[in-house]
Amino acid sequence: MSSNFGASQVSFQTQYLLASMLSDDDFVGRFLNESSRRLECRHKIFTKGLKEMGIDCLNTNAGLFYWMDLYLLLKEPTIEAKMALWRVIINDVKLNVSSGSSFHCTEVGWFRVCFANIDDDTIEISLQRIRTFVTKKKEGEVAIVKKKRWQMNLRLSFSSRIYNDGLRSPLRG
Repeated sequence: MSSNFGASQVSFQTQYLLASMLSDDDFVGRFLNESSRRLECRHKIFTKGLKEMGIDCLNTNAGLFYWMDLYLLLKEPTIEAKMALWRVIINDVKLNVSSGSSFHCTEVGWFRVCFANIDDDTIEISLQRIRTFVTKKKEGEVAIVKKKRWQMNLRLSFSSRIYNDGLRSPLRG
């Protein structure tokens, strides 16, 4: 027995609004120009901030994400060390980055970061978190995240995810 529980169609009013917007060539042109300008600005801010911390990125001329090289932060050049670093970045630094192996990158140390879906304030917060982590890592300290009392019972549940041994990254189950 198949169920479409939770699935629904987009309302006629929404379809009409979107069709009207997308048929307006002036609006679409302005929207694409502004989106392009914002993406370029965010890319420059983030890559400049990473460079100031000694973190390299692959040079690109377009896109919604970039590749940052955290090889120098690995304890050793192994997949296990890379996955350990990824877990620290996700769990302790609280940044959503993707391990390069999730995208078939064969070199350890590469992580993919999407900058298209965050605002300027989030860029700054992300850079500050990375800066704090890198500074502590370079000083040989273990990053300790101080939790407020109300955060003690918060947990991120991956119960709906499985881990694929080939990619070693969370995939939707």
